[in-house]
Amino acid sequence: MDAQENSGSVNEAASQLEFQLRIVSSFKDIDETRWNALSGVRRDAEPSACYNPFVSYAYLSALEEAGCASSDTGWLGQHLLLEGDDNILYGALPCYVKSHSQGEYVFDHGWADAFERAGGHYYPKLQASIPFTPATGPRLLTHADFPPVPARSALANGLKLLTDRHHLSSAHVTFVPDEEIGTFEDLDFLHRTDQQFHFRNCGYQHYDRFLETLTSRKRKALKKERRVALENGIEIDWLTGRDLTENIWDVFFEFYTDTGSRKWGRPYLTRTFFSLIGERMADDVLLVMARRDGRYVAGAINFIGADTLYGRHWGCIEDHPFLHFEVCYHQAIDFALANGLSTVEAGAQGQHKLSRGYLPVTTHSAHYITHPGLRNAVADYLVHERQDVERIGDVLNAHGPFRKG
Repeated sequence: MDAQENSGSVNEAASQLEFQLRIVSSFKDIDETRWNALSGVRRDAEPSACYNPFVSYAYLSALEEAGCASSDTGWLGQHLLLEGDDNILYGALPCYVKSHSQGEYVFDHGWADAFERAGGHYYPKLQASIPFTPATGPRLLTHADFPPVPARSALANGLKLLTDRHHLSSAHVTFVPDEEIGTFEDLDFLHRTDQQFHFRNCGYQHYDRFLETLTSRKRKALKKERRVALENGIEIDWLTGRDLTENIWDVFFEFYTDTGSRKWGRPYLTRTFFSLIGERMADDVLLVMARRDGRYVAGAINFIGADTLYGRHWGCIEDHPFLHFEVCYHQAIDFALANGLSTVEAGAQGQHKLSRGYLPVTTHSAHYITHPGLRNAVADYLVHERQDVERIGDVLNAHGPFRKG
Protein backbone atom coordinates (compact mmCIF):
# COMPACT_ATOMS: atom_id res chain seq x y z
CA MET A 1 0.00 0.00 0.00
CA ASP A 2 1.41 3.41 -0.93
CA ALA A 3 1.00 5.83 1.99
CA GLN A 4 0.06 8.79 -0.18
CA GLU A 5 -2.20 7.13 -2.75
CA ASN A 6 -4.14 5.14 -0.19
CA SER A 7 -4.40 7.68 2.63
CA GLY A 8 -8.19 7.43 2.52
CA SER A 9 -8.11 3.79 3.48
CA VAL A 10 -5.80 4.33 6.43
CA ASN A 11 -8.48 5.44 8.86
CA GLU A 12 -10.84 2.65 7.78
CA ALA A 13 -8.21 -0.01 8.31
CA ALA A 14 -6.82 1.43 11.54
CA SER A 15 -8.98 -0.50 13.95
CA GLN A 16 -8.27 -3.80 12.18
CA LEU A 17 -4.49 -3.48 11.96
CA GLU A 18 -2.15 -5.44 14.13
CA PHE A 19 0.81 -3.28 15.03
CA GLN A 20 4.30 -4.55 15.52
CA LEU A 21 7.11 -2.72 17.27
CA ARG A 22 10.52 -3.02 15.70
CA ILE A 23 13.77 -1.63 17.09
CA VAL A 24 16.50 -0.34 14.79
CA SER A 25 19.86 0.98 15.87
CA SER A 26 20.65 3.19 12.89
CA PHE A 27 18.84 5.60 10.62
CA LYS A 28 20.57 3.78 7.78
CA ASP A 29 18.06 0.99 8.46
CA ILE A 30 15.05 3.34 8.24
CA ASP A 31 13.54 4.14 4.85
CA GLU A 32 13.53 7.92 4.42
CA THR A 33 10.34 7.89 2.35
CA ARG A 34 8.45 6.02 5.06
CA TRP A 35 9.84 8.37 7.72
CA ASN A 36 8.68 11.34 5.66
CA ALA A 37 5.08 10.11 5.86
CA LEU A 38 5.12 10.86 9.59
CA SER A 39 3.49 14.08 10.74
CA GLY A 40 5.69 17.12 11.24
CA VAL A 41 8.91 15.83 9.66
CA ARG A 42 8.65 17.42 6.18
CA ARG A 43 8.55 21.12 5.38
CA ASP A 44 6.51 20.54 2.20
CA ALA A 45 3.79 18.64 4.09
CA GLU A 46 0.37 20.13 4.76
CA PRO A 47 0.41 23.15 7.12
CA SER A 48 -1.40 21.23 9.85
CA ALA A 49 1.62 18.94 10.13
CA CYS A 50 3.55 21.83 11.78
CA TYR A 51 7.05 21.05 10.53
CA ASN A 52 9.72 20.64 13.21
CA PRO A 53 13.26 20.49 11.76
CA PHE A 54 14.67 18.46 14.63
CA VAL A 55 12.56 15.37 13.94
CA SER A 56 13.34 15.45 10.23
CA TYR A 57 15.23 12.52 8.75
CA ALA A 58 17.90 14.97 7.56
CA TYR A 59 18.67 16.27 11.06
CA LEU A 60 18.56 12.97 12.94
CA SER A 61 20.55 11.06 10.34
CA ALA A 62 23.15 13.86 10.21
CA LEU A 63 23.71 13.59 13.97
CA GLU A 64 24.36 9.87 13.58
CA GLU A 65 26.38 10.02 10.38
CA ALA A 66 28.65 12.78 11.70
CA GLY A 67 29.47 10.76 14.81
CA CYS A 68 27.69 13.12 17.23
CA ALA A 69 25.02 10.65 18.40
CA SER A 70 26.62 7.24 18.22
CA SER A 71 27.70 4.37 20.44
CA ASP A 72 31.16 5.97 20.65
CA THR A 73 29.67 9.09 22.28
CA GLY A 74 27.27 7.19 24.54
CA TRP A 75 24.18 7.50 22.31
CA LEU A 76 23.33 4.00 21.07
CA GLY A 77 20.32 4.12 18.74
CA GLN A 78 17.29 2.05 19.79
CA HIS A 79 14.64 3.71 17.66
CA LEU A 80 11.12 2.34 17.97
CA LEU A 81 9.17 1.81 14.74
CA LEU A 82 5.44 1.04 14.83
CA GLU A 83 4.56 -0.93 11.70
CA GLY A 84 1.32 -2.38 10.38
CA ASP A 85 0.70 -5.51 8.39
CA ASP A 86 0.27 -3.29 5.33
CA ASN A 87 3.95 -2.17 5.38
CA ILE A 88 3.05 1.37 6.47
CA LEU A 89 5.13 3.06 9.16
CA TYR A 90 2.41 4.22 11.55
CA GLY A 91 4.65 5.68 14.18
CA ALA A 92 8.20 6.16 15.40
CA LEU A 93 10.05 7.26 18.52
CA PRO A 94 13.71 8.37 18.27
CA CYS A 95 15.38 6.69 21.23
CA TYR A 96 18.89 5.97 22.55
CA VAL A 97 20.49 3.79 25.20
CA LYS A 98 22.79 6.09 27.18
CA SER A 99 25.70 5.56 29.51
CA HIS A 100 25.65 9.17 30.82
CA SER A 101 23.35 12.20 31.09
CA GLN A 102 25.24 14.68 28.93
CA GLY A 103 23.61 16.66 26.12
CA GLU A 104 20.04 16.32 27.42
CA TYR A 105 19.25 19.65 29.16
CA VAL A 106 16.81 17.97 31.58
CA PHE A 107 19.07 17.19 34.47
CA ASP A 108 18.87 13.87 36.30
CA HIS A 109 22.44 13.75 37.64
CA GLY A 110 21.12 13.98 41.20
CA TRP A 111 18.82 10.99 40.66
CA ALA A 112 21.70 8.97 39.23
CA ASP A 113 24.03 9.89 42.08
CA ALA A 114 21.47 8.99 44.78
CA PHE A 115 20.66 5.65 43.16
CA GLU A 116 24.32 4.73 42.70
CA ARG A 117 25.13 5.61 46.33
CA ALA A 118 22.23 3.37 47.42
CA GLY A 119 23.78 0.47 45.51
CA GLY A 120 21.77 0.68 42.30
CA HIS A 121 22.88 1.05 38.69
CA TYR A 122 21.32 4.07 36.99
CA TYR A 123 23.18 3.59 33.73
CA PRO A 124 22.50 2.44 31.10
CA LYS A 125 19.16 4.17 30.67
CA LEU A 126 16.83 4.94 27.75
CA GLN A 127 16.59 8.48 26.43
CA ALA A 128 13.81 9.36 23.97
CA SER A 129 14.87 12.76 22.73
CA ILE A 130 16.64 14.74 20.05
CA PRO A 131 20.33 14.69 21.03
CA PHE A 132 21.83 18.00 22.13
CA THR A 133 18.58 19.83 21.32
CA PRO A 134 16.54 21.46 24.13
CA ALA A 135 13.53 22.24 21.95
CA THR A 136 9.98 21.03 22.45
CA GLY A 137 8.64 19.02 19.54
CA PRO A 138 6.83 15.81 18.66
CA ARG A 139 8.34 12.71 20.20
CA LEU A 140 5.59 10.16 19.48
CA LEU A 141 5.69 10.57 15.71
CA THR A 142 2.61 9.26 13.92
CA HIS A 143 1.53 8.76 10.33
CA ALA A 144 0.20 12.02 8.90
CA ASP A 145 -3.06 10.33 7.78
CA PHE A 146 -3.62 8.16 10.83
CA PRO A 147 -5.44 9.05 14.08
CA PRO A 148 -2.57 9.72 16.50
CA VAL A 149 -4.00 8.43 19.79
CA PRO A 150 -3.62 4.64 19.34
CA ALA A 151 -0.17 4.97 17.75
CA ARG A 152 1.08 7.28 20.49
CA SER A 153 -0.14 4.88 23.16
CA ALA A 154 1.51 1.92 21.43
CA LEU A 155 4.84 3.76 21.16
CA ALA A 156 4.83 4.92 24.79
CA ASN A 157 3.96 1.42 25.97
CA GLY A 158 6.69 0.04 23.72
CA LEU A 159 9.18 2.30 25.47
CA LYS A 160 8.23 0.75 28.81
CA LEU A 161 8.52 -2.77 27.39
CA LEU A 162 11.95 -2.01 25.96
CA THR A 163 13.12 -0.66 29.33
CA ASP A 164 11.87 -3.73 31.18
CA ARG A 165 13.13 -6.25 28.64
CA HIS A 166 16.67 -4.92 28.76
CA HIS A 167 16.63 -4.44 32.55
CA LEU A 168 17.35 -0.73 32.28
CA SER A 169 16.84 1.60 35.23
CA SER A 170 14.60 4.07 33.49
CA ALA A 171 13.29 5.72 30.32
CA HIS A 172 13.18 9.48 29.85
CA VAL A 173 11.26 11.46 27.23
CA THR A 174 12.29 15.09 27.19
CA PHE A 175 10.80 18.29 25.76
CA VAL A 176 7.43 16.65 25.22
CA PRO A 177 4.67 18.80 23.64
CA ASP A 178 1.47 19.50 25.57
CA GLU A 179 -0.59 17.18 23.39
CA GLU A 180 1.60 14.16 24.16
CA ILE A 181 2.29 14.42 27.89
CA GLY A 182 -1.10 12.91 28.81
CA THR A 183 -0.27 9.73 26.90
CA PHE A 184 2.75 9.17 29.11
CA GLU A 185 0.91 10.03 32.32
CA ASP A 186 -1.79 7.49 31.43
CA LEU A 187 0.95 4.84 31.33
CA ASP A 188 2.39 5.79 34.74
CA PHE A 189 5.30 7.90 33.54
CA LEU A 190 6.23 10.61 36.03
CA HIS A 191 5.58 14.15 34.81
CA ARG A 192 8.35 16.71 35.20
CA THR A 193 8.22 20.41 34.33
CA ASP A 194 10.86 23.04 33.72
CA GLN A 195 11.06 26.48 32.20
CA GLN A 196 12.32 28.17 29.06
CA PHE A 197 11.89 31.68 27.67
CA HIS A 198 10.11 32.23 24.36
CA PHE A 199 9.18 35.29 22.35
CA ARG A 200 5.60 35.44 21.08
CA ASN A 201 4.79 37.46 17.99
CA CYS A 202 1.50 39.12 18.92
CA GLY A 203 0.92 40.48 15.44
CA TYR A 204 3.90 42.85 15.51
CA GLN A 205 4.78 43.93 11.99
CA HIS A 206 8.21 45.23 12.95
CA TYR A 207 10.45 45.64 15.99
CA ASP A 208 9.22 49.14 16.85
CA ARG A 209 5.67 47.79 17.24
CA PHE A 210 7.02 45.30 19.75
CA LEU A 211 8.90 48.06 21.60
CA GLU A 212 5.65 50.01 21.95
CA THR A 213 4.29 47.26 24.21
CA LEU A 214 7.15 47.61 26.73
CA THR A 215 7.43 49.94 29.69
CA SER A 216 9.25 53.18 28.96
CA ARG A 217 12.29 52.18 30.99
CA LYS A 218 12.66 48.79 29.27
CA ARG A 219 12.09 50.32 25.85
CA LYS A 220 14.88 52.86 26.35
CA ALA A 221 17.21 50.20 27.73
CA LEU A 222 16.75 47.91 24.73
CA LYS A 223 17.24 50.73 22.23
CA LYS A 224 20.51 51.66 23.94
CA GLU A 225 21.61 48.03 24.14
CA ARG A 226 21.09 47.47 20.43
CA ARG A 227 22.84 50.71 19.54
CA VAL A 228 25.90 49.89 21.66
CA ALA A 229 26.07 46.33 20.30
CA LEU A 230 26.56 47.63 16.77
CA GLU A 231 29.19 50.19 17.62
CA ASN A 232 32.76 49.62 16.50
CA GLY A 233 31.58 49.19 12.92
CA ILE A 234 29.74 45.89 13.44
CA GLU A 235 27.25 44.81 10.79
CA ILE A 236 24.82 41.86 10.83
CA ASP A 237 24.22 39.33 8.05
CA TRP A 238 21.47 36.71 7.81
CA LEU A 239 22.78 33.65 5.97
CA THR A 240 20.58 30.77 4.84
CA GLY A 241 20.16 28.41 1.91
CA ARG A 242 22.88 28.91 -0.70
CA ASP A 243 24.69 31.37 1.55
CA LEU A 244 25.86 28.46 3.71
CA THR A 245 29.09 27.59 1.96
CA GLU A 246 31.82 25.39 3.38
CA ASN A 247 33.89 28.51 4.06
CA ILE A 248 31.06 29.94 6.13
CA TRP A 249 30.76 26.68 8.06
CA ASP A 250 34.50 26.79 8.77
CA VAL A 251 34.10 30.24 10.27
CA PHE A 252 31.06 29.36 12.34
CA PHE A 253 32.60 26.11 13.57
CA GLU A 254 35.49 28.13 15.02
CA PHE A 255 32.94 30.20 16.98
CA TYR A 256 31.06 27.09 18.09
CA THR A 257 34.11 25.15 19.27
CA ASP A 258 35.42 28.10 21.27
CA THR A 259 32.16 28.42 23.22
CA GLY A 260 31.59 24.65 23.43
CA SER A 261 35.05 24.02 24.85
CA ARG A 262 34.47 26.55 27.60
CA LYS A 263 30.95 25.33 28.43
CA TRP A 264 31.18 21.55 28.15
CA GLY A 265 34.87 20.76 27.82
CA ARG A 266 34.26 19.07 24.49
CA PRO A 267 31.80 20.38 21.87
CA TYR A 268 29.00 17.95 21.06
CA LEU A 269 28.72 18.65 17.32
CA THR A 270 31.39 17.82 14.75
CA ARG A 271 32.45 19.85 11.74
CA THR A 272 30.99 17.11 9.50
CA PHE A 273 27.56 17.64 11.08
CA PHE A 274 27.44 21.24 9.88
CA SER A 275 28.39 20.21 6.35
CA LEU A 276 25.63 17.58 6.33
CA ILE A 277 22.87 19.93 7.45
CA GLY A 278 24.15 22.51 4.99
CA GLU A 279 23.80 19.91 2.27
CA ARG A 280 20.46 18.43 3.35
CA MET A 281 18.45 21.20 5.02
CA ALA A 282 20.10 24.54 4.25
CA ASP A 283 16.74 26.30 3.85
CA ASP A 284 15.91 25.34 7.44
CA VAL A 285 19.06 26.94 8.84
CA LEU A 286 19.71 30.59 9.66
CA LEU A 287 23.14 31.86 10.64
CA VAL A 288 23.12 35.32 12.21
CA MET A 289 26.67 36.55 11.69
CA ALA A 290 28.35 39.70 13.03
CA ARG A 291 30.92 41.26 10.72
CA ARG A 292 33.60 43.88 11.52
CA ASP A 293 36.14 45.23 9.03
CA GLY A 294 35.08 42.64 6.47
CA ARG A 295 35.64 39.70 8.85
CA TYR A 296 33.10 37.67 10.79
CA VAL A 297 33.71 37.89 14.54
CA ALA A 298 30.62 36.24 16.04
CA GLY A 299 27.59 34.21 15.04
CA ALA A 300 24.61 32.14 16.14
CA ILE A 301 22.87 29.22 14.45
CA ASN A 302 19.08 28.97 14.32
CA PHE A 303 16.70 26.43 12.80
CA ILE A 304 13.49 27.44 11.04
CA GLY A 305 10.29 25.50 11.69
CA ALA A 306 6.78 25.94 10.33
CA ASP A 307 6.02 28.85 12.66
CA THR A 308 8.97 28.91 15.06
CA LEU A 309 12.59 30.02 14.97
CA TYR A 310 14.74 27.84 17.21
CA GLY A 311 17.87 29.51 18.55
CA ARG A 312 20.73 27.11 19.24
CA HIS A 313 24.47 27.79 19.46
CA TRP A 314 26.48 31.01 19.69
CA GLY A 315 30.18 31.78 19.53
CA CYS A 316 32.63 34.62 18.97
CA ILE A 317 36.31 35.42 18.52
CA GLU A 318 35.99 39.04 19.68
CA ASP A 319 34.19 40.40 22.73
CA HIS A 320 31.90 43.40 22.24
CA PRO A 321 29.34 44.77 24.72
CA PHE A 322 25.84 43.34 24.24
CA LEU A 323 26.79 41.61 20.97
CA HIS A 324 25.62 38.24 22.32
CA PHE A 325 22.17 39.67 23.08
CA GLU A 326 21.97 41.34 19.67
CA VAL A 327 22.96 38.27 17.66
CA CYS A 328 21.04 35.67 19.66
CA TYR A 329 17.88 37.44 20.79
CA HIS A 330 17.18 40.75 19.06
CA GLN A 331 18.11 39.56 15.58
CA ALA A 332 16.05 36.40 16.10
CA ILE A 333 13.02 38.57 16.85
CA ASP A 334 13.76 40.70 13.77
CA PHE A 335 13.90 37.59 11.57
CA ALA A 336 10.70 36.14 13.04
CA LEU A 337 8.79 39.38 12.46
CA ALA A 338 10.17 39.75 8.93
CA ASN A 339 9.12 36.19 8.04
CA GLY A 340 5.79 35.96 9.84
CA LEU A 341 6.90 33.41 12.44
CA SER A 342 4.84 33.27 15.62
CA THR A 343 7.50 32.17 18.12
CA VAL A 344 11.20 32.36 18.90
CA GLU A 345 12.56 29.66 21.20
CA ALA A 346 15.91 30.81 22.49
CA GLY A 347 17.20 27.54 23.96
CA ALA A 348 17.61 26.36 27.53
CA GLN A 349 17.43 28.45 30.72
CA GLY A 350 18.33 32.12 30.93
CA GLN A 351 16.28 34.60 32.99
CA HIS A 352 18.26 37.39 31.29
CA LYS A 353 16.01 36.78 28.27
CA LEU A 354 12.99 38.12 30.20
CA SER A 355 13.95 41.79 29.88
CA ARG A 356 14.39 41.27 26.12
CA GLY A 357 10.79 40.20 25.55
CA TYR A 358 11.10 36.45 26.10
CA LEU A 359 8.51 35.22 28.60
CA PRO A 360 8.61 32.03 30.73
CA VAL A 361 7.04 28.94 29.18
CA THR A 362 6.62 25.58 30.90
CA THR A 363 8.35 22.60 29.31
CA HIS A 364 7.49 18.97 29.99
CA SER A 365 9.25 15.63 30.27
CA ALA A 366 8.12 12.10 31.15
CA HIS A 367 10.05 9.52 33.18
CA TYR A 368 9.50 5.79 33.64
CA ILE A 369 11.52 4.44 36.58
CA THR A 370 11.55 0.72 37.25
CA HIS A 371 12.90 0.56 40.81
CA PRO A 372 10.01 1.23 43.26
CA GLY A 373 12.17 3.00 45.82
CA LEU A 374 13.77 5.34 43.31
CA ARG A 375 10.43 5.94 41.60
CA ASN A 376 8.74 6.91 44.88
CA ALA A 377 11.57 9.26 45.83
CA VAL A 378 11.57 10.96 42.43
CA ALA A 379 7.77 11.19 42.37
CA ASP A 380 7.77 12.99 45.72
CA TYR A 381 10.50 15.35 44.55
CA LEU A 382 8.64 16.17 41.33
CA VAL A 383 5.51 17.24 43.21
CA HIS A 384 7.48 20.03 44.88
CA GLU A 385 9.49 20.84 41.75
CA ARG A 386 6.35 21.33 39.66
CA GLN A 387 4.98 23.70 42.30
CA ASP A 388 8.23 25.67 42.30
CA VAL A 389 8.28 25.91 38.49
CA GLU A 390 4.71 27.23 38.47
CA ARG A 391 5.38 29.71 41.27
CA ILE A 392 8.57 31.04 39.66
CA GLY A 393 6.77 31.37 36.33
CA ASP A 394 4.05 33.48 37.94
CA VAL A 395 6.63 35.72 39.59
CA LEU A 396 8.62 36.19 36.39
CA ASN A 397 5.51 36.96 34.34
CA ALA A 398 4.53 39.60 36.89
CA HIS A 399 7.93 41.26 36.49
CA GLY A 400 8.11 41.08 32.71
CA PRO A 401 9.03 44.09 30.57
CA PHE A 402 5.56 44.68 29.14
CA ARG A 403 3.23 47.47 30.08
CA LYS A 404 0.37 46.42 32.33
CA GLY A 405 -2.90 45.85 30.52
